[in-house]
Amino acid sequence: MTSRLLRSAAPVYAALALASCELVFGPGDEVKPLERLPRDLSASEQQIIAASNTFAFDILRETIARDTAENVLLSPLSASMALGMALNGASNATYEQMRDVLGFAGLDQGELNASYSTLIDLLLGLDDAIEMRIGNSVWARSSTPFHATFIDAVREAFDAEVASLDFNDPGAATAINDWVSRATNDRIREIVESPIPHDVVMYLINAIYFKGSWTEQFERGRTAPAPFRTRDGGTMTVQMMMRDADTYYHADQDVQVAELRYGRGAFVMDIVLPHDGVDVDDVIASLDDARWNAWIDGLHEYDMMLRMPKYTFEYETTMNDALEALGMTDAFDDFAADFSRLSPLGDEMFISSVKQKTFTNVDEKGTEAAAATAVGIGVTSAPSQMVVDRPFIVAIRERFSGAILFLGRVAAPAI
Repeated sequence: MTSRLLRSAAPVYAALALASCELVFGPGDEVKPLERLPRDLSASEQQIIAASNTFAFDILRETIARDTAENVLLSPLSASMALGMALNGASNATYEQMRDVLGFAGLDQGELNASYSTLIDLLLGLDDAIEMRIGNSVWARSSTPFHATFIDAVREAFDAEVASLDFNDPGAATAINDWVSRATNDRIREIVESPIPHDVVMYLINAIYFKGSWTEQFERGRTAPAPFRTRDGGTMTVQMMMRDADTYYHADQDVQVAELRYGRGAFVMDIVLPHDGVDVDDVIASLDDARWNAWIDGLHEYDMMLRMPKYTFEYETTMNDALEALGMTDAFDDFAADFSRLSPLGDEMFISSVKQKTFTNVDEKGTEAAAATAVGIGVTSAPSQMVVDRPFIVAIRERFSGAILFLGRVAAPAI
């Protein structure tokens, strides 16, 4: 069962949510696997997918270079969708940098928006064994003006519901977080801090929820404690699952790759295991589209035993530094950023944060995963206070002509 939009009583949205029902196939169940897409992808859709994959490798590499967490899970699609909405408000160098980092060079805004929209439709209707929910929203500060052309673009291409809130009201953050919680089946309950920072005027939020059962499940009775080697050379005990089943597999000089299918096979999990003596971070550092495609193209079906650990974890990151390292610099610079297509105040706006939270649980039945990405749009002209506690310049001028009557420096005020 699929639904095009995730609706709620809250008035605003900016999220993509993918969900799958828990589908358990018994020995007697007949499941007809999917063999191909129901239609051919357009050239721009193919570029969107290829670009999203390249962005995935890039953002993972930059993230693990900056984070000491042992477990890292990103949703490149969620980030791409949220930033894709923001792209509709960017201009000039800011637009070009964002477009290039996302991998969309050569596509105009109309092609991008149309491809996002049709790709969402394709994913939603692809596998009737998978339930998918999709919602997109824009949460806007009610006191800030925004261009109708931007609002219309995100509504049309991303099915975004757009509304304004009083960000000074503590209930605004609650409304946004409640929506994200519903979109991710309560797996991610907070993406926006409360109170909302005074300089944030808009949130573009993308959330993904996925829950699917393995086509070939692990036998619960065969799960048992087993050692797992850690990156520092030590070991830890994990709950190791086991199955004997047809598995798509490939190996080269550096890694083994296994593909585990969900439902009717449209959605899969890929496990890439470096050989002994090959560091996983080195593999990530050298990962690109060509290498990934070689692994996937090399997969062949084998009847084999697979053992892998059960696991569950949550992860949180702010992507600003990673995105800047990839070349998206102006968007985060409160002086260089140009969001003139977003608002009449666009030359005073910038991206203050790209925050992402993820959740995953992998067990004998299948996988549950969720992600939420919040792109915060800040404005430079909304200070909460000014403390004049150091030497300053003072001027007295005539406002309409601009004529300065007095100008000076105060370095030791006293009475």
